[in-house]
Amino acid sequence: MAGQQDQFVQVIRGHVAEGATGRDEIRSMLDRWATDLAPGAAGWLGSTAGVADDNSFVAAVRFDSQESARANSGRPEQHQWWMETAKLFTGDVSFSDCPQAEDFLVGGSDSAGFVQVIEGRVSDVDAMRRINDQVQARTAGGKGRQDVIGGVVGLHSGDRFVQVVYFTSLEAARAGEAMEMPPELAALWEQEGELLSELTYTDLTDPWMYSPR
Repeated sequence: MAGQQDQFVQVIRGHVAEGATGRDEIRSMLDRWATDLAPGAAGWLGSTAGVADDNSFVAAVRFDSQESARANSGRPEQHQWWMETAKLFTGDVSFSDCPQAEDFLVGGSDSAGFVQVIEGRVSDVDAMRRINDQVQARTAGGKGRQDVIGGVVGLHSGDRFVQVVYFTSLEAARAGEAMEMPPELAALWEQEGELLSELTYTDLTDPWMYSPR
């Protein structure tokens, strides 16, 4: 974890109805939020959302602070919007609040054609930070994978983390995964892998991006 530290990220997960209708309805509500509610959401930095192939929905909503996020949640219009939106999910909806969130590389990017959300546990947060700092130092200035634009990583519930990675495209990401990394980078990734467990991956091949106007 390295980069901008004064961020709060909330990750929202749920499932929508199968088919285009479920996706279209939830996207319509997010479009409505961006048009009608976002102008009054002080401190909102942007949102990334989408529906994966298994109809699972995920959204990463970024604020400049936890206080700003709470103030937004307390608005009557926000409550009304959520009451309507919640009806579109087929089951329970989970919320993961990450008061410690940081950018890496350029952070979140609306130009990404593919976004991957990774969640899991980390056994040593400080060690993870040190490794990620070294990775960034070795990939700065375009020396890393050209398919990775940037991302944001946040901690919640003690040892759980969420990482949202922004890629230029799905095809570029798959090609990048197949490339052989320099030995020093490969060693760092191996070290980090030993710290992580219970990993889940959600691929958003059609990510929905929202930013303040």
